[in-house]
Amino acid sequence: MYVFIQDNFKTARGNFSRVLDVSCEKCSKHVAYYQKDGLGTLKRMYVDRFVDFTPSGERLFCPSCNFELGVLTTYMKENRPAYRLFQSSVNKKIVSRHLIK
Repeated sequence: MYVFIQDNFKTARGNFSRVLDVSCEKCSKHVAYYQKDGLGTLKRMYVDRFVDFTPSGERLFCPSCNFELGVLTTYMKENRPAYRLFQSSVNKKIVSRHLIK
């Protein structure tokens, strides 16, 4: 079972988290599980919130079809590295954290 990361970033978003199964829009293959804090749309994926995937490099690609999903940036408001996702590049589905190993 996955244990949610508890830090000031989660607290700032109302202590609300869920795990998303992120998949490629182009080929529909699984890319990563991701801890999403707070409400709202998924515009960026913080590097420290990936559950089963360690991204590397300046760009985020689908491991299956090599479709480009986003680019690495520093989210200045929090001074955190994050991948800014391209519009309509990923699909996401909420999954139970009990299913994550």
